[in-house]
Amino acid sequence: MSEDPILKFKTWWDEVKNNLNLKHPNAVCVSTLDEKGFPSGRFVDLKAVNNGGFIFCTYLDSKKGQELQRNPKISLTFWWEGVGYQVRVTGLAFEISESDAEKYWYSRTRDAQITTLSCQQSQLLSSEQKLRKQVVQVIGTLSDNPIPKPKNWGGYRVEPNTIEFLTFKEDRLHLRELYLEKNGTWQKYLLQP
Repeated sequence: MSEDPILKFKTWWDEVKNNLNLKHPNAVCVSTLDEKGFPSGRFVDLKAVNNGGFIFCTYLDSKKGQELQRNPKISLTFWWEGVGYQVRVTGLAFEISESDAEKYWYSRTRDAQITTLSCQQSQLLSSEQKLRKQVVQVIGTLSDNPIPKPKNWGGYRVEPNTIEFLTFKEDRLHLRELYLEKNGTWQKYLLQP
């Protein structure tokens, strides 16, 4: 297996995406720090990974967006039970370019775009019925043309400083491989389970 943790991640992710038993192979728990210093986690959809980092998209003015503006420290956790893999990443989050945000916006389904236009993520909601009404209202304003990306929607690229791979073993002697980035070079260590 590769000594490059990004390449290793891509190999695992490709395997997971080809596993028909896994419904959400792109799901990743993104953890930020709130204004009081408490961790705040939620699942999002991983869009891409490359040598620049791990990319996910969101409302920039959402709770997670506000937390990342205040403190860019972040962790990502992947758990792919069907194959027994866990990956944990820590690093710093940086906003992606507007052109990249446009690319990811137009890769989304029309339903996902409509939901984004209809909601104010993390804001209080008086009823589910009101939310459904908001969606119907937005649909009524749209033509068949492509839906433009809202200004408050974009994404983040997580530049990792640690990546840990865990291969689950039934006897609990899990294989844990930790990669630490130091001066542009990855160093690999094994950890006890």
